[in-house]
Amino acid sequence: MGSPGERGVTDRAISDYALLSDCHSAALVSRDGSVDWLCLPRFDSPSVFARLLGVEGGHWAIGPAGAYESRRRYLPGTLALETTFSTPTGTATLTEAMVFGDDERGHDIGLAAPHVLVRVLEVTNGEMPVDAEFAPRPEYGVVRPRLQSVDGGLIARGGASVLVLTGPDPTATDGAVARWQLRLRSGDKVVFALQHQSTWYTTPQPWTATQAERALAATVEGWTSWSEMHQRYEGLWQDHVHHSGRVLQALTYRPTNAIVAAPSTSLPEHEGGSRNWDYRYCWLRDASMTMQALWVAACPDEANRFLAFVTAAAGSGAESGPGVQIMYGIGGEHDLAERELDHLSGWRGSRPVRVGNDAWHQHQHDVFGAVLDGVYRLRDQITALDPDTIAFLARMADAAATAWREPDRGIWEMRGEPRHFLHSKLMCWVALDRAVRLSDQLGLSVEATRWSDAAETLRAEIVERGWNDEVGAFTQSFGSSDLDASVLMMAITGFLPASDPRMRSTIESIAGGLSASGGLIYRYIESDGLDGDESTFLLCSFWLAECWALAGEVDAARAIFEQAAGYANDVGLLAEEAEPRTGEMLGNFPQAFSHIGLVNAAWAITQAEAVGTSS
Repeated sequence: MGSPGERGVTDRAISDYALLSDCHSAALVSRDGSVDWLCLPRFDSPSVFARLLGVEGGHWAIGPAGAYESRRRYLPGTLALETTFSTPTGTATLTEAMVFGDDERGHDIGLAAPHVLVRVLEVTNGEMPVDAEFAPRPEYGVVRPRLQSVDGGLIARGGASVLVLTGPDPTATDGAVARWQLRLRSGDKVVFALQHQSTWYTTPQPWTATQAERALAATVEGWTSWSEMHQRYEGLWQDHVHHSGRVLQALTYRPTNAIVAAPSTSLPEHEGGSRNWDYRYCWLRDASMTMQALWVAACPDEANRFLAFVTAAAGSGAESGPGVQIMYGIGGEHDLAERELDHLSGWRGSRPVRVGNDAWHQHQHDVFGAVLDGVYRLRDQITALDPDTIAFLARMADAAATAWREPDRGIWEMRGEPRHFLHSKLMCWVALDRAVRLSDQLGLSVEATRWSDAAETLRAEIVERGWNDEVGAFTQSFGSSDLDASVLMMAITGFLPASDPRMRSTIESIAGGLSASGGLIYRYIESDGLDGDESTFLLCSFWLAECWALAGEVDAARAIFEQAAGYANDVGLLAEEAEPRTGEMLGNFPQAFSHIGLVNAAWAITQAEAVGTSS
């Protein structure tokens, strides 16, 4: 399989990676033991390893020297990864995790993570020559740090932070690369732990091997107790749903309870294309949908904290409207200015590599409905809200009552001219409808009549102007003949029942008109103002499964669900998109949207089967 320095190079499939997370940041590890993506101390921090996006980005590889086979899994109920290497002479397991604090259990996982990645390789049978290579490249590969040997490990100094590596003495150090050549026998174990520290004027000490192993064991226990405490879903595809719940929890930044859309940047929607975006931020739409999926998959107790984040991030609002952006940094930052990293070649040459995301400037009116729909779904988990949060939610409803009349960029963040997207109008209606339903709980009964009247006006507009007689479906925008999978949300949100003839015709039109070979569907097909193509969108395929379930077509729902879920890799992770011709996953990884879609579709199909059984 080659040397560690050759493992995990940028032509590897996206599906070859597994996720590690401490609910502060994330690493992506290839199936042959190379950490090719890691940002510390936050999801959106500059990377320490970024070979996923170019060989210049740095890596940390551990594995057998010479030929081997590997298989891997997450330890049950956790996101601690176990990779088993088999060679002609022996077997070894590599167990690794981004660790939690020693006392974190159940509700508290990730609250005070120490920003440490622990990797323990143990030979379980025979003997095995092992190679390891440590090549940190902070700031997306710009910095080549100086490596200093200390008692118990290495210190890497360079740039704005210090990296401290626990491990045996390297066999060789060449500039900014340390290498190990080890020959291990059954029962032998080698322990590595990488710490991030933000202070560089003192001499930090590496963890001891005992300290690292204790932290790894505590992390396994923390994930296990969280799963046992939170995961109550019983239904179809239970293992998939529970695992997706853990993935969604792993994408949560615990200090603020912001939720990232994905832990990666610039993994393309089409190989070699330029649709490469940074998803390491908190879109309010995605985060609200994640909280709703966790309602199914993990019984969330974070609803109040998420609302506190949204209210605090948005600030005091504006004189007209809530002053809310569609997205924020995970610490509540507003300015997410986008730039390109010209020194990185991109995954399989897919340039540009971007950090930041200029979509933060966009107006997307569906944000109002996304937040209020999330509050409504989680109303039983939300305790008494403070006056500022209640006032903020009221401003969201008021903004929806006026914003729907204006064009916007829509859920897919079109970079062309604004349009009157049906999905945006729909979600403004959802904002008003949910505000009315919540009005008693929020003490806003006086406003309910005004919101109800506005909702009825908007409903009439959507029904009249969103329908296209020639197409026989509700279409992407008012006056358009283009199909768009986001229109499926009309049934999912309850705007129209899936059995309504117009809705049924829309579902059938989308299933046929946006379908690729194999049955998965595209979000849309027409030009969106960007260069290049994209692949089928997994969330939209799960939406279609959910709509078929709502329409009582359980067999069709199961078929599309199993096709979409079948793209998950060997450790159950889904990217944003799937290429039907090659079977590869594309886009940022793992993608919250895709796991949200899986959870909600599984639940809807389970509910539909229960109805069918009882009738």
